[in-house]
Amino acid sequence: MTGKEGDLHVAIIGAGMGGLACALALAKHGITRIDVYETASNLGFVGAGIQLAPNMARILERLGCWEVIAKEATDIKDASIRRHNDNTELAHVDFSYIRREYGVPHMVGHRSSLANAMFDACKNETAITFHFKSSCGGIKSWLPKPIFTVVPREGESYDVSVDVVLAADGIKSVVRTQILRELNIDAEVIDSGQSAYRIMLTREQMASDPEMLQLLDSDQVTRWIGERRHIIAYPISNKSVYNISTAQPDVHFAAAPSATYTTRGSKADMLDNFKDFCPLVLRMLNLVPEGEVCEWKLRVHNPLPTWVRGSVALVGDACHPTLPHLNQGAAQAIEDAGVLAVVLSKLPDRSPDSINKALKVYEHVRKKRAETLVELAAASGRTLHLGEGAAREERDKQFAALKDKGGSSPDKAVDAEVQKMVLGTDIMQVARDNFENIFQSL
Repeated sequence: MTGKEGDLHVAIIGAGMGGLACALALAKHGITRIDVYETASNLGFVGAGIQLAPNMARILERLGCWEVIAKEATDIKDASIRRHNDNTELAHVDFSYIRREYGVPHMVGHRSSLANAMFDACKNETAITFHFKSSCGGIKSWLPKPIFTVVPREGESYDVSVDVVLAADGIKSVVRTQILRELNIDAEVIDSGQSAYRIMLTREQMASDPEMLQLLDSDQVTRWIGERRHIIAYPISNKSVYNISTAQPDVHFAAAPSATYTTRGSKADMLDNFKDFCPLVLRMLNLVPEGEVCEWKLRVHNPLPTWVRGSVALVGDACHPTLPHLNQGAAQAIEDAGVLAVVLSKLPDRSPDSINKALKVYEHVRKKRAETLVELAAASGRTLHLGEGAAREERDKQFAALKDKGGSSPDKAVDAEVQKMVLGTDIMQVARDNFENIFQSL
């Protein structure tokens, strides 16, 4: 940037995975005025397990917070895909090659560990200021500089003018809704017809069951696939916790208002949902205390025509929410952050025209890739949830061939060619290498 990079003033709406990664990446790239507005009163992180893929780890390593995350994460050596009702292994995939091939391992950990590491790193950056209990009431003006309204939980609303607004405000994004409305475009949130239970069992809960302990002590991701539902599980937090995530047909959110994304679940309903799964799975589900069953609605939306308006850009779930079947939701938000840091640090000046062009470079580098991964996740879910019949028989034959002699996998999360495209892409380097050509073409 001509003059000081630090002259740029950036506001980030939302302090989830995408917002924290944006703040940290911008600070590491020389931006010295970064304000983060978050609705919550603090960042007391909760959540369940998360897959820490190499394309995410590569960026976090550059941002200086990967080491602390990796310390308590599990280095995954293999994946086992099993039939739901009898625990028969349909396919076994070796993950040990990933470190050799991509320079970093495929790990799994706790969402709170990832978020806390980024938050702690952000607090060490003098460029970043957090404004808690503060939501975005909408963009008041787009040009020449964006002005948005901050609605504090206590006190009067006020307007903020900055050079750039990055809306990392999730699938319920106020900014996305406003951009689309002003463009007269309808891209409302889509009901996937699926919901998920997220469960964490402690070592103490599993201690009396040798079969469970074998799973907890492994370096393995295990997936049980059945008709219209599946379970994926792995050890996290230095193998003190076994993380279990499910996907099943939604019956509890169908009549709920669109703003409803979580509900207190019933243990009886959960067990009924998976009643035809193998005894091992049922024993694990039975360990969940009655009052601790939570269910999440899985929702997406159609690809957006644009992620950018003026000097405002959408980030993460605000522009590309995804189903969890490819394990790339947080990784894609962090890729957004890495690319935004690259393009904004390369600005030739602070003019609205240059900022808009830089944000369009971000969209050019990220949009097609993110949308491809969203569709791959959806396709993988459709394949995993096949019922009885020829299609399922063909899928299981592909799993058997994969186990015997390698080849493509119906489960795209463990398919070698998909992994090469997803894990092998250094998206920040792509942005660096192509910025000038794309910027000049706009």
